Amino acid sequence: MGILKTFFKDTIIYGLAIVLPRLINFLLVRLHTDVLPNEAYSENTEFYVVAAFFNVILTYGMETAFFRFFSKNKEKGKVLSTAIVSIIFSTIILGTTLFIFRESISHALHINTNFYSLLVAITLVDTLIVIPFAYLRVTGRPIRFASIKLINVFIIVILNILFLSTSYGVASLQNVFKVGDKVEYIFIANLIASIMVLLLVFPYYFKNKLQFDLSILKQLLNYGWPIMVAGLAFVINENLDKWLLPNYEGEYINGAYSACYKLAVFMTLFVQAFRMGAEPFFFNHSKEDNAKKTYATILKYFTIVGALGLLIVTCFIDWLRPIFIKKESYLVALNIVPVVLLANLCLGIYHNLSVWYKLTDKTRYGMYISIVGAIITIVFNIIYIPILGFMACAYATLLAYGIMMLLSYLLGKKHYKVPYAVGRISFYLGFSTLLSFLSFYIFERDILIGTVFLCLFLVSVTLLEKNQIKQLLKR
Repeated sequence: MGILKTFFKDTIIYGLAIVLPRLINFLLVRLHTDVLPNEAYSENTEFYVVAAFFNVILTYGMETAFFRFFSKNKEKGKVLSTAIVSIIFSTIILGTTLFIFRESISHALHINTNFYSLLVAITLVDTLIVIPFAYLRVTGRPIRFASIKLINVFIIVILNILFLSTSYGVASLQNVFKVGDKVEYIFIANLIASIMVLLLVFPYYFKNKLQFDLSILKQLLNYGWPIMVAGLAFVINENLDKWLLPNYEGEYINGAYSACYKLAVFMTLFVQAFRMGAEPFFFNHSKEDNAKKTYATILKYFTIVGALGLLIVTCFIDWLRPIFIKKESYLVALNIVPVVLLANLCLGIYHNLSVWYKLTDKTRYGMYISIVGAIITIVFNIIYIPILGFMACAYATLLAYGIMMLLSYLLGKKHYKVPYAVGRISFYLGFSTLLSFLSFYIFERDILIGTVFLCLFLVSVTLLEKNQIKQLLKR
């Protein structure tokens, strides 16, 4: 139980480090959707879709590889220095290439050249931040990590308000930054914030004497390249819909879809917060005698909390939605919310299950699973968007993450069997899904019925987990 307390403590702190900044940043959705037309919001979304691809390529799985080998290698200083030197060198080479060929690449990606230059600059700076942040996490410094994350988001929010808010207007800053489109101010704010964070973490580049070990680099790359491929597949799963949809339905619909997709942020933040605490925890405690039992317990409670979140957001979406999206033109895609929430919960369970291939150094299986998910996403979207419109994108995401979750569980049983409470987990996931979909689609988001469903779920959890709850309360 002491190990679990450590896990939950770190996860809460890392959760705040991720959730609070992202939640504050998410509040900008209201500002962006108020100020920008659907088409401009679609451009903003497409910008960050490309940025996500670039981020995966530029980091090439080094973050997770660093976690793995820093935890198991006695020469931790060499691991840190080798990872830093590798990232710096590759960033210079790839960054130079991306800038030299900016005209042809931006044209191929259908992105404004000015937008593309900002995109490359942001991703290069963010890449240089990756290893220092990973170092803070793996050495157990969540407070420092959280503080820097908060500084980053406050800079972004303040600059967005100064640039875009109708209360302040852009007059005070337009002489400094000349832009042709308001959406460009969002990218400029992001770049300034990223540079400030880089300055804050820069001392960690000199934490140890810079040294380069080729044998360690080979281990990092061998472990990391499947993570990179899996990352690219994940970006496809998460973002291809927002790239394809404009071609079928137009920028207006894509803007609405992208904005409503953001309403699933509560589940996304929960999953990300879990990952931030779980990944270093799984590696650091893998040699404990009861490690597998601990992993099983964590997944069960993760599912309970995630299922509860799915139900709360779905049942009370009409209360939550106006906080973030007010303009009616964006609400045409509101029906995707329950599907996307469930998809992200499946993704969170998949990340939890993925402990088996990370601890057994069989990361290629993660790559294979992610590729299967990417293929499902591509094929389903291409076939069904012309038939189902934007709902096809949400269904594709759910199908991809659901199958990835099942594949990871089945393969994990063979290579690293963990005694998961499959019956309980399946019940919580299935029961919450049923109640959520009934509340949203059948009873049309009726608040009273949603409240009854929520209470019903909580009672079920209490009855099934009463013994564990009593143990926790005693402690």
